[in-house]
Amino acid sequence: MSAITQAWRQFICRACGLIYDEEMGDPDSGLAPGTRFEDIPEDWECPLCGVTKLDFEPFVRRDAAPACAVQGAPQGRGVVVVGAGLAGWATVEALRELDAEVPITLISACKGDLYHKPELSVALSRGQTPEALVRETAADAARRLGVRLYTETFVVGLAPALHQLRTTRGTLAYTQLVLAQGARPALPAALPPALCWRVNDLAGWSGLQAQLAKAPQRVAIVGAGMVGCELAEDFARAGHQVTLLDRLALPLAGLLPEIAAQRLRQSQERLGVSYLGAVQVAGISAQDDGSKLITTQCGQSLVVDQVVAATGLVTDDRLARIAGLAFDKGIRVDPCTLQTSAADVYALGDCVSLDGAACRFIEPIARQARAIAHAVLGRAGESYAHSQPVIRLKTRSLPIEMHGTPCAEGEWLVVREDDSCLLMEQLVDGRTASTLRVGQAKAA
Repeated sequence: MSAITQAWRQFICRACGLIYDEEMGDPDSGLAPGTRFEDIPEDWECPLCGVTKLDFEPFVRRDAAPACAVQGAPQGRGVVVVGAGLAGWATVEALRELDAEVPITLISACKGDLYHKPELSVALSRGQTPEALVRETAADAARRLGVRLYTETFVVGLAPALHQLRTTRGTLAYTQLVLAQGARPALPAALPPALCWRVNDLAGWSGLQAQLAKAPQRVAIVGAGMVGCELAEDFARAGHQVTLLDRLALPLAGLLPEIAAQRLRQSQERLGVSYLGAVQVAGISAQDDGSKLITTQCGQSLVVDQVVAATGLVTDDRLARIAGLAFDKGIRVDPCTLQTSAADVYALGDCVSLDGAACRFIEPIARQARAIAHAVLGRAGESYAHSQPVIRLKTRSLPIEMHGTPCAEGEWLVVREDDSCLLMEQLVDGRTASTLRVGQAKAA
């Protein structure tokens, strides 16, 4: 069969589920429609997650056989929820609380088991296993809530005008659609995906946990934000040699005033964490003995056993672009109803933006889910009103808690300072915009 008459083939990314279709190509990455897979350059990267061509395999469309088809579950279009993380399951719970009969279908790219994501950054030192972190299996939750569940199923297209969702298990029609697909780790070009762990879900954490369970190891964490600082303490408490790297001179310097960031660094050092600040990673290479060599732009080098990327999150815009949804650092939603720019399509959690700001907080998810459930079901009485959540750093050696919304122009003032606790407040135009507690205040 000639190349002209040969059927177009599809290939799926084993890492993220993106499907490369030879007929469509990938124009955004320079691959014209009709580009055969074998003709793709070897250094081409998945536009969604950054892995290489070697991580793709031939895709054969599977039958629509859900992992859990609830017996007697109502059929029909109903509500389709994409994503089985905290936001997706919270939406299902909120819908069921209001309506016991509405058909609900949940689409998950992974197993979909219920666990509390914030626990991942403190689980290693507590000796928790992946199994211990699962609060309820997806199949059990689906049966309890009367949900039709599709696991290991990837969304590849969305047509709002037709009310159709295209997945790797076929096309689903919906009455209302809720997008709760979260965000993915943002990996700078200097951090090769194949050499860096990303602790953004249970699957990623489980793989790293399996490696660290073998013996004490040298671990480099790139990124000293909240997650990076929490992981650094957790791994150090678990007996590993930890180096924390960041482009800023102090940990959490983008959030904390200097005096507070200094306290955090001192606390890390007492635990044995080495902080390497004001550096940019230039590259990471695999060594013959299995170790990784990290080089910085200023010429420093570091040999470690494991590298963890904690460089923030980014919301993929591919589905939004396909569907024509408004997008600004996340899927833009109405601040009250959380409806997207398309009728009958809603979104919540890490994948949304409110007034141009990404919403990367756990605390608002339950309120967002209730607002969507009321809007979807046409029930009055509940809308979403965003407020700045309390920021809490889960570092046992030095707990940190911030209230309010700090700004770069505000002046931080010390309210109290002693060995155990630092209390500060930030003034903006003469009013208190934010308060900060570093450490534990002793009882009077």
